[in-house]
Amino acid sequence: MDILENIMMGLSVAVTPINILFLIIGAFVGMVVGLIPGFGPTAGIAILLSLTFSMDPVTAVIMLAGIYYGSMYGGTITSILINTPGESATVASTFDGYPLARNGRVGPALVMQAVASFIGGTVGVLLISGFAPYFSQIASTFGPPEFFLLIAIGLLALIVVMGDNKVNGAISALLGLAISLVGVDVISGTQRYTFGSPELINGIYFLPVAIGLFGIGELFHSIYQGLHKEENKEMISFKKKDSFWPSKKEWSESKGTFARGSFLGFFIGVLPGAGATVASLMSYSLEKKVSKTPKKFGKGFMPGLVAPEAANNAASSGAMIPLLTLGIPGSGATAVLLGAFLMWGLQPGPLMMSQEPEFAWGLITSMYLGNIILIVVNIFAIPFFIKIMQVPYKLLVPVIMILCTIGTFSLNGSIVETWIMLAFGVIGLFMKLYDFSPAAVVLALVLGPMAENALRQTLITSGGSFMIFLERPVSLIFVIAVLFIIGIPLVKFVMGLFRRESNTA
Repeated sequence: MDILENIMMGLSVAVTPINILFLIIGAFVGMVVGLIPGFGPTAGIAILLSLTFSMDPVTAVIMLAGIYYGSMYGGTITSILINTPGESATVASTFDGYPLARNGRVGPALVMQAVASFIGGTVGVLLISGFAPYFSQIASTFGPPEFFLLIAIGLLALIVVMGDNKVNGAISALLGLAISLVGVDVISGTQRYTFGSPELINGIYFLPVAIGLFGIGELFHSIYQGLHKEENKEMISFKKKDSFWPSKKEWSESKGTFARGSFLGFFIGVLPGAGATVASLMSYSLEKKVSKTPKKFGKGFMPGLVAPEAANNAASSGAMIPLLTLGIPGSGATAVLLGAFLMWGLQPGPLMMSQEPEFAWGLITSMYLGNIILIVVNIFAIPFFIKIMQVPYKLLVPVIMILCTIGTFSLNGSIVETWIMLAFGVIGLFMKLYDFSPAAVVLALVLGPMAENALRQTLITSGGSFMIFLERPVSLIFVIAVLFIIGIPLVKFVMGLFRRESNTA
């Protein structure tokens, strides 16, 4: 009953003309951002965050959340039409989405991805409503040792899921932690790595770094690849003889996929560091394993599109649980959202659900409404989005560059932060070229000060003894989890060495 009361309270906050207006704007902008190859929710939120400073915090966060999950919808349109994922979470959607389009099923593919996204997002929000209060109650028992270990688990999980580039992921996270050290030591009051600059006394703000890495960096990378010189890719178009709506057989083949993808995606999204990309790939793999016709996957099979779409949208919802209840972001996009919360004086964590219930439940219920808006927009505005995709990339370059520069300078009127943004744009280019992780940098930059403060408080409480991590039951469980996360890659590495030796022998 409490959940229903909370939802009704949230609806009273979300369902106001101004909030609905900005929710629609956020969802629409998110879809447009998703259409731009390489850009995703992180870049969209980072670039547009500075435009929300004068807005009411609840309205601003509702709009930014609309950009966050709206980009998941938009990113799949490019995956289906031109075989180019709008962002990493929609990579798996190209496997069957583009073959479907080439087989004359572009209309059904776009409709089905919208329905899968709607179901995945709605299931995710329903599960948030049920699980978030319990997560909040459990988290309220945590102290500094538990929070430090939770942050460590989040960063380690992000590195582990990076596939074959774990070393690059670790280096990226260490770079973010190093940047977070700039400023004043909270214990001694001494300056660290400020080089005498008064602009750096308060540290390097996360937003210029995020805009540089995700906005300018992606822009530079696209220019490096020559996208500004190329004509638009050949695009699948609608034909009058082709049906716009999925067939009964396609609905029947996908009915179980909606549920499996949604629940799997949500619970993967809850894990700090996993994210929508991992959820979509795992959902596609699971669906292929349970299918009676696995040979159809990759050739234009509708469940192969439904599975990653349901999963990545459910994961986007799931990632809000650790953000709201623990104050720990699970992805680059939620890291920027966390920065936005802190900028408005809102502290996500165990007490948010009780101290700021109108904000927390207003945000959650806005996600219900956002999914309804997005499925309507996604289906009926497809021709409009196709027109947007036909805009030459060379015309988008100056617009994005101006937005990034004005957005960064308007934060504090600081030319130093503008130069920092441009510098990280160059760093972001090289990170893309050499397969490093900009998301790990931003996550570590946001989490670094939190981890340092939690560790300092822990050691002050224990008199400098690290045994406190083993003396508390919950922190001991987290220590075991950390060792488990570190141990899995090491065991795989050692087993690989033994196999090589046995093969050579």
